[in-house]
Amino acid sequence: MPKTKMKLQPAGWQITATTIHCDFVDDFVTIMVNKDWSTRCTCYKRYQQRVLDDKRQKSDKKNRLKIEQCKGPECSYVINYRDKLLKEELGAK
Repeated sequence: MPKTKMKLQPAGWQITATTIHCDFVDDFVTIMVNKDWSTRCTCYKRYQQRVLDDKRQKSDKKNRLKIEQCKGPECSYVINYRDKLLKEELGAK
C-alpha cells in the first residue's frame, strides 16, 4: 500500500534535537528534526550509512551488531519524536 504524503507547513524553528538511549543499538543517539520535518539519527549516520556507502568498510563485531539492529530512517524513536513535535507545533496554532 503506498504511503500518502501530507504537505506540512514548516516549523517555527530551524532545528531541534533530543538525545535518548536507543534500545535497538544499546547506545545513546541524537535525533534531529529540521524545519521541513525531515529527520536524522546519529546512529544511522555513524554506523549503517557509512557501511552502505562503502561496502569495503571494516567494522568490528560490536559495530556490526549495531548496524544490524539500527532501524534507520524508519526507526520508531525517530518517528515518535517527529510526531510529538508535530502535535506540539500544530496544537500551538
